[in-house]
Amino acid sequence: MNDTVKNSFKDRFVAPFLGRLKFKMAAKKTEVTDKKLDYFWRESQAEDVAKPKSLFKSMAKMGTQDQIVFAKRLAILIKSGVSIITALDILKKQASSRGSRQIIGYLRGSIEKGQSLAKAMENCKNVFGHFGVSIILVGETSGTLVQNLHYLADELKKKQELRRAIVGALIYPSFIVAATIGIVILLTAYVFPKILPVFVSFKAQLPWSTQVLVAVSLAMQAYWLYFLCGAIILSIGWGLMLRIESVRFGWERFLLRIPLLGGMFRSYYIANFSRTFSLLLKSEIGIIQALNIVGDTVGNAAYKAAFTHMAESIARGESLGENMEKDRLLFPPLVSQMVGVGEMTGNLGSSLMYLSEMYEDEMNNSTKNLATSIEPALMIFMGILVGFIALSIITPIYGITQSLHN
Repeated sequence: MNDTVKNSFKDRFVAPFLGRLKFKMAAKKTEVTDKKLDYFWRESQAEDVAKPKSLFKSMAKMGTQDQIVFAKRLAILIKSGVSIITALDILKKQASSRGSRQIIGYLRGSIEKGQSLAKAMENCKNVFGHFGVSIILVGETSGTLVQNLHYLADELKKKQELRRAIVGALIYPSFIVAATIGIVILLTAYVFPKILPVFVSFKAQLPWSTQVLVAVSLAMQAYWLYFLCGAIILSIGWGLMLRIESVRFGWERFLLRIPLLGGMFRSYYIANFSRTFSLLLKSEIGIIQALNIVGDTVGNAAYKAAFTHMAESIARGESLGENMEKDRLLFPPLVSQMVGVGEMTGNLGSSLMYLSEMYEDEMNNSTKNLATSIEPALMIFMGILVGFIALSIITPIYGITQSLHN
């Protein structure tokens, strides 16, 4: 009985206390790193204001696959004892694209002038992003550059695989929709106008569906240029509107509510930010700084706003899990509960990595089942639209044939 009471007391009070103590000690341990990161970003922002961005920095591109190869090979070369300047020379010769060679050459030149690798990468922030710069900075200051380069390569590869899965799942529905629109335009703009004179010559009474098709066909022939310009203007206008923070926030939050697609997008974002967050904590970056970096790299305005708010709340002493519970659209109950347990036990990084693996599997299942789930709806939509046009053409022909027969 006494053992039972002791175990109960330990589970309810001692374990959570020790977990929180361990978490606070880890946060204190990374205080120096956080200060370096803050100083680093303040300095870089001041330089961005003082000096205009060069054409090279804004236009040079380095694909995700090239970044993965760069990080992996640089880690191998440094581990083999090759100096970083010599390693960059080797990688520049091996680079597969002109943009990669330009960027690697810029990094080599900056390091030769006395800058650190992280500082040089920060000057190419449009390529490497906040996450890559932060991981490399921590690696350089803590002496774990090789390990952190491997972290960076693994993270980029995982994000690339998740992005490819999303794109692959959307190719089939997009193709069906595009084919349907193409068939409708072909029938309405080219096929139907050739049959229309027959209806006019017989002065037949056309059904309402055919009258609608006639109006649409005549409008497309007479005003096709206006329709085309209108579509282009709407596309450009929508793209410009999405640059407005409030519009983008509402749109990207709306995408998470769409049946089938919303769940797949949510799994993608949760898998991404969980893995990134876990790697940042594993690299001994403080939780507040990690939240800011995750917000910058997550790629969704709604999640970015949530992480920014969480960083402010954590600074006031609030719990991360409790903050996640307030928005169940972005953070399902399982996410907030696992994060809460990780905070209590001092194993937040492990909990986040578990969440990442779980939601990666869920997203992979969603992408595999998407085509099967959405195919019936697309077939029905395509059948109704094409069937309406076919019926509008066939019905008056049948009526004219019957009148001639009589």
